[in-house]
Amino acid sequence: MEQENIVIGIEGTVGAGKTSICRKLLEKIDNSIIIHGGNIYRAIVYGILSSELKTEKMENIDAFEIMKKLGIEIKLENRETVIYMNGKLIKEEDLQSKQASIAVSSISNVANNKKLYEFGKNLIESFRKDYNIILSSRDIVKMYPNVTYHFFITASLEERTNRKYLQYNKQIPKEKVKEMILKRDELQEKSGYYKIYPQTKVIDVSNCKSVEESTKEVLKNIKELLKNEI
Repeated sequence: MEQENIVIGIEGTVGAGKTSICRKLLEKIDNSIIIHGGNIYRAIVYGILSSELKTEKMENIDAFEIMKKLGIEIKLENRETVIYMNGKLIKEEDLQSKQASIAVSSISNVANNKKLYEFGKNLIESFRKDYNIILSSRDIVKMYPNVTYHFFITASLEERTNRKYLQYNKQIPKEKVKEMILKRDELQEKSGYYKIYPQTKVIDVSNCKSVEESTKEVLKNIKELLKNEI
């Protein structure tokens, strides 16, 4: 009997290196793709901030209905999902901007995500038919209980601050970066996004010297990959 494709869920604290680990996993796992679930929400927020929708009351907005109004589509390119809005690709730097990052944490805390989660579940299922999935997102177990592995990546505040500081090309003072991380941590916790489930494996990468080392800590816990010596 052919083995079912797996779904590896990657969550974690702000600045712990989740995306870098996902991209390294992509190199290691055959027939795999990355679904950047968090970028779907970032795209919604980006669209709200750059349109007349930003004047609407945010509390209890239906995130999926807003996504449809904004003309947001998810496509697979080069083994990773990318986001289009009204036919135009949204750049990664726009999705990862400081303004979008803070707004995502704030809006997700008050929005109605029920339909968006259902959309995400169906998206994962459709891709899982053909690929092993590396899923970078928030609230993974709640959205997709059938996840094969669920990892929560964390690191010390100092290490996360240094990583974000470099990500922003040292254009934002390090103390401001630290304040931003603390604020986002607080908002994420209020949203329930840092919840640890019975199946969750917490991996602290504070002492890892490279993305390769961090990724190896994840790979140690994946039986299918160990069996095939990937």
